[in-house]
Parts: sequence; C-alpha cells; structure tokens
Amino acid sequence: MSKKPKTILCVDDEHDILDILTYNLKKEGYQVYTADNGDKAITMAEKIRPDMVLLDIMMPGKDGLEVCKALRANPHLKDAHVIFLTAKADEVDEIIGLEFGADDYVTKPFSPRKIVARVKALFRRVEVQKELTDDKKSIIKIGGIEINRINYTVQVDGQEVKFLHKEFELLYFLMNRPNMVFSRNNLLYHVWGEDAFFVDRTVDVHITKIRKKLGPYGDWIETIRGVGYKFIQNA
Repeated sequence: MSKKPKTILCVDDEHDILDILTYNLKKEGYQVYTADNGDKAITMAEKIRPDMVLLDIMMPGKDGLEVCKALRANPHLKDAHVIFLTAKADEVDEIIGLEFGADDYVTKPFSPRKIVARVKALFRRVEVQKELTDDKKSIIKIGGIEINRINYTVQVDGQEVKFLHKEFELLYFLMNRPNMVFSRNNLLYHVWGEDAFFVDRTVDVHITKIRKKLGPYGDWIETIRGVGYKFIQNA
C-alpha cells in the first residue's frame, strides 16, 4: 500500500510565490494547499491539519508570527512543522527573540530548489528523531518533574505545565541524559537537527523559558560557563 503523501500548507500574500511553491512541491509528491492571509491560513489548517506550514511573516492583517502562535495554541495543530519565509534578515532576530516555535526559516528571495531541499531536510530530520526516540523511555521522572513522551506533557509537582514543541524536546533530551554536559552547538544538532539554521542563542532563549516553567526546579538545568548546559539529577 502506498504511503500517504505529506500535507503542506503554503501561506503568502503574493500569489506568484504561492504558485511557485505549489508547482514545485507537488512535483515532489506533496499534497499542497494555499492561503493568502493569516485568517484563511488558520481556517485551512484547522480543516486539513497539515504536516508542515510554509509561512510568510509579513502579511497584511494577521501576520505570520500571529498565525504560528495560533497554531501552537491549538492542540490539533501544535505539532505541525513551521518554516518561516522572511524577506528581511533582521526578521530572523525577531523570530529567535520571540521564539514562536518555528522549526526553520528561509530568506526571500529563494530558489524553488532551496525551499524543496529545506522541506525535505526537515521531514527527514523529524523521521530520524522519531526513530531515535522509539527506544527511549516514555516517561522520565526526576524529583518533582515528570515528562511524558507518549502524550507530550510535563508535570511540575503534579501540575501540568504547557511547553512548546522545541522546549519539550530540549527538556526531554537533557532529562534523558542527566549530569551530562552538552554544548549549545551539540544541543542545536540533537534537538533542531544538522540542517537547521538557528544560532547559539536560540538554545539560551529556550533554556530561559524552560527554567521559568519549571519553577522551583529551574536551577536544575545548570549553566556550565564557557561550555553549555546539563540537567542535574538528585539536585
């Protein structure tokens, strides 16, 4: 039986770009849907539940950052992979700073070959990470922190705390390897993947948010000056 094609939602207010994306992604066997504004994108995403969203940042009305935030807040859409399409290099800083949960970004103008390569790389990375985690412990409990990989939940002293996808993956990676020190580049590689194009401070932003959400256990993620981070077991 043939494998069901991956579904991709392309969102951009420029119809020429939508046409280019649609043509080239369909050639690769993906099922492609389009939306030319943020509101349509959210409605379409709720209807089709895409595997991936290619999302322009600068759109009239609801922009790409708002759309991404809405996707992450929806329990049926929060795991959709997001690649931002950005026309300005300084928007990348905004993405990293606000950290809305994107998996990657591509700077405009881009070639069809480049965007297809990024899409394939992200899907491949997700599959590899899934294979790597199949043999890992489903539930890890250290002190008052319990992380459950089956239903993607984190409990702190018995109370569920919401984590974005990459926050969850980063916390799980560290908790699954307690007392081991990892550099920022190492964490980027294992959590975001070798094909991701983020920078070291992406890890710092995520660690800061994770510590805050862990409350009294936030300092169990220790900063190793000049090296990186580790999760302390039996702190």
